[in-house]
Amino acid sequence: MTTSGSTQNILPEPTSVDAATRAAVLIEALPYLRRFYGKTVVVKYGGNAMIDETLKSQVMQDVCLLHYVGIQPILVHGGGPEISALMRQMGHEPTFVGGLRVTDATTMEIVEMALAGKVNKGIVSLLNRQGVRAVGLSGKDANLIVASKRESEQGDLGFVGDVAQVNTDILHLLVAQGYIPVVSSVAIGPDGESYNVNADHVAGHIAAALGAAKLIILTDVEGLYADVSDRSTLISEMDTAQAATMIRSGAAARGMIPKLEACITALQAGVERAHLIDGRVPHALLIEIFTDTGIGTMIRPAAEPQDGSGAPNNPAV
Repeated sequence: MTTSGSTQNILPEPTSVDAATRAAVLIEALPYLRRFYGKTVVVKYGGNAMIDETLKSQVMQDVCLLHYVGIQPILVHGGGPEISALMRQMGHEPTFVGGLRVTDATTMEIVEMALAGKVNKGIVSLLNRQGVRAVGLSGKDANLIVASKRESEQGDLGFVGDVAQVNTDILHLLVAQGYIPVVSSVAIGPDGESYNVNADHVAGHIAAALGAAKLIILTDVEGLYADVSDRSTLISEMDTAQAATMIRSGAAARGMIPKLEACITALQAGVERAHLIDGRVPHALLIEIFTDTGIGTMIRPAAEPQDGSGAPNNPAV
């Protein structure tokens, strides 16, 4: 109660309908909270969700909520647009071969500055402002990501690498102490050299090495389409065999290929589910993990039979 002279602003109390709706949301989330409590979820953060300030804030809120309800999120990120912008700012024009950035020694320095420096520390700062404790890492920290040079028939790509090994000790230590690791896709080579590695592949290998419950990849589309020119052909569920077929046949859009490869890597190593979801949807992570319907495309191991009953693609079992 306030006196007639009070200038204090009082928010209206929620109606019984509002309260019931909020309670229903929490009840719907309960089996998922129970299912994923104490489990690791690897999130590949990219696309518009890294550029749009509102979406960026919502993703950070989602990651923090996962942390506070007992799930162990690990964020992996790239930052192609930031790298290109910094290259141009420093007088270098980006060059691509087969969709991969040609990375000479100078470009590699710029990649490391952009990813392990500006982008990584910016994400860490946003998470810390939400009240959690986040720590930024590159693959060079504690030899987290060891890479080998990628060979290409289209020419020398320079310091572009493939993940050869993931050493998870530093991740286990940080998570055990209540920190959220934020990993940039810069790796270390056998002789200490730096490598530019695709962030989707890094996320898939980290999820595989940790035995994560889920790998979630944020994209700029609704999910995977059977026909990239027809948005009504969204695939809600598929297995790794179907994903591999789409890659081989060319049915998957080029930008989706590394994402599907990451999902296959994770699932073949024992990760339970992988998801391609639309990062442009507000709070997409929460919708995927805590609701009955989920969003986007779920990929499951090939050995697991499809339900076929029309059940939602996010079962809490």
